[in-house]
Amino acid sequence: MADDVVIVRKYASEMDAEISRLLLEANEIPAAVLRDSAGGMLPAMSLLFPVRLAVRAEDAERARCLLDDEPLPSEEEELDEEDDDER
Repeated sequence: MADDVVIVRKYASEMDAEISRLLLEANEIPAAVLRDSAGGMLPAMSLLFPVRLAVRAEDAERARCLLDDEPLPSEEEELDEEDDDER
């Protein structure tokens, strides 16, 4: 049985979708870019049919969080915050 797939984002450009896919895969979330461009022959089709970023349903919430969040603080910043909390 195939995993359920969820579209987590739609993009106007394939490049933006690919960058997001790389971010997710770097965080161990398998992702796929789905496009309707007639096999690359009609890239302007993305104006009518946006490029979609798909993940497994079980990864959808985490994927959306990663795509929405600002960069995570560095370890140094986290240690500084812990020191502040102890005071």
